[in-house]
Amino acid sequence: MGIIEPQMESLSQRELRNESGRVFRAVSEGHSFVLTNGGVPVGKIVPMDAPAPGLTIARPARREGGWSALAIERKTGGQSVVGIVDDLREDRV
Repeated sequence: MGIIEPQMESLSQRELRNESGRVFRAVSEGHSFVLTNGGVPVGKIVPMDAPAPGLTIARPARREGGWSALAIERKTGGQSVVGIVDDLREDRV
């Protein structure tokens, strides 16, 4: 949000409050505005049919490491989970 696009008009909170009718007409005609608070851009007003901004890719995604890189060998137990739970329940009875 730090970069104001050249085709967008900057609009302060006070201007939005005092000139809301003009702003609504302009937006319905396809104009966009950058809302500012104390000169700092805080939001945008764009028409409903405006295309969604594309995401900029800073760097391509790549997968490195993770759990699969640890090469952990799974141990197969001799007893199933059901058998272990049954054994634990026998102790309570």
